[in-house]
Amino acid sequence: MPHPALQTDRLVLRPYVLSDVADLVRLAGAREVAATTLRIPHPYREEDAISFINTFAVEAEMGTSARFAITLRQDGQLCGGVGLRIDKDHNHAELGYWIGVPYWGRGYATEAARVLVEYGFGALKLRRIYASCVTKNTASSRVLQKIGMQYEGCQRQHICKWGAFHDLDLYGMVNTGESQR
Repeated sequence: MPHPALQTDRLVLRPYVLSDVADLVRLAGAREVAATTLRIPHPYREEDAISFINTFAVEAEMGTSARFAITLRQDGQLCGGVGLRIDKDHNHAELGYWIGVPYWGRGYATEAARVLVEYGFGALKLRRIYASCVTKNTASSRVLQKIGMQYEGCQRQHICKWGAFHDLDLYGMVNTGESQR
């Protein structure tokens, strides 16, 4: 089932559309973005963006993801992406996000992640949402802390990106029915 658009004071989170391809390639394709994310390849090509958009629609129908383009409410400009990779068997999801370099430092990742967590716990009735980030990505750690996630540990030398191994910091939160935020 398709996910609805979500709104904040400054942002609209909406499904990706094929007209986003050029902006996805330009923004997600920046080396600085790929360097701080776990799953964005570099270089990021037009074929990658098209495949991503087509895959996300199928995953939404299967109930295994809720992925959104982050757009500016004032002009509709794409500035990043946020999503949940849902594991229905365990009723939890992994949160992921990225913001294009021209939009860094404005709080958009925190704003988008917060509303998506609310959607995950509310509409999707998830029990747990978790995330991980490369230990040296302190901006991402701050986003996770600001939205109420708790630090749960470090996976040492857990991923290899561009020939180097990196530690991952793990964060999570549980929907206990009480306000988490």
